[in-house]
Amino acid sequence: MEKKYAVIKTGGKQYRVEEGDVIDVELLGEEAKEKISFSDVLFIHDGTAPKIGAPFVANAIVHGEVVDEVRGPKVISYKYKKRKNYRRKIGHRQNYTRVKITEFAV
Repeated sequence: MEKKYAVIKTGGKQYRVEEGDVIDVELLGEEAKEKISFSDVLFIHDGTAPKIGAPFVANAIVHGEVVDEVRGPKVISYKYKKRKNYRRKIGHRQNYTRVKITEFAV
């Protein structure tokens, strides 16, 4: 038996997800323990036959539950201009929403 998985689009990015996966997506503004559904499903394989969308699979929804809001790793950026005595060090941490995938529906 093959695994069930789907490719969803959210926040301008694509994610390959299976049931039970925990993924970090762009901030959604939902509270913890809240149910969420992704209707932008690009591809779904339910164990028997794959379904490919053009661009999205009709009537396919991936359900999930918001686990928490987390912060990503710190990214350091340097600005430097030679012979100008100009140096800047800038740090940034992106906020993410952690989502647990619960089920697929076609």
